[in-house]
Amino acid sequence: MPVSTAIATILAALLLGAMSPGPSFVIVARNSIGLSRSDGLATAAGMGIGGVFFSAIALLGLYTLLATVEWLYVGLKVAGGLYLIYLASKIWRAAAKPLAFDAAQGANINARRSFWIGLSTQLSNPKTAVYYGSIFAALLPQHPPLWCYFALPPAIFAIEAGWYTVVALCFSSKRPREMYLRWKAWIDRVAASAVAALGLRLILTAHKVGI
Repeated sequence: MPVSTAIATILAALLLGAMSPGPSFVIVARNSIGLSRSDGLATAAGMGIGGVFFSAIALLGLYTLLATVEWLYVGLKVAGGLYLIYLASKIWRAAAKPLAFDAAQGANINARRSFWIGLSTQLSNPKTAVYYGSIFAALLPQHPPLWCYFALPPAIFAIEAGWYTVVALCFSSKRPREMYLRWKAWIDRVAASAVAALGLRLILTAHKVGI
C-alpha cells in the first residue's frame, strides 16, 4: 500500500472512530446543549489536541519499539483487532439506547475550562490510546517517511477537532439535534460495522509484518 494511501486510510479510520459514540461525544454534546455553543467549540478543540497527543505517542514511541520487536508488532495487530471487534459490538448493542446526559455541571463554566474538560476527557480514555495504536499498526508502514511525522499531527487535529466542531454546532441547534437522536440507531450501527470490519482486517493480516 502506498504511504499516501495509508495516510488517507488512517485519517478515514480515525474519523470513523471519532464519530463512534463514547465519552468524548457525550461531553461535547452535553457542553453544547447545557452550556453554550462556544463551550462546545472549546471542548472540541480540547479533543483535537488530545488526538495530536495520541498520534505523537504512536509515531514516536510505539513505532520505535515495533521496528525492533517484530512479535510485538504482530501481537498488537491481533490485540487491536480483537479490541475493535469488541468495541464495535458495544456500539451495536447500545445503538438503540438513548444518549444519557449528565446535567450536574454548573452553567458558569467558561470556554477555557471547557477546553480542559475536553482535553482531559480525551486523554483519560485508555480506549482512545488503544484505538490509535491499532489503527497505526494496521495501516502505517513500520518505517514511515519523515514527512509523515509532520503531516499526521495537524491532519489528525483537523479530523478530531473538525468532527467535534460539527457535533458542537449540531447539538447547540434544535433541529439537527432532534434529527440525530431520531436516526441514532442507524448511524451507530453503520459506524459499528465499519469498525468491526477494520478489526477483522487486523486479525487476518497479523502475519504480514510490512503493510
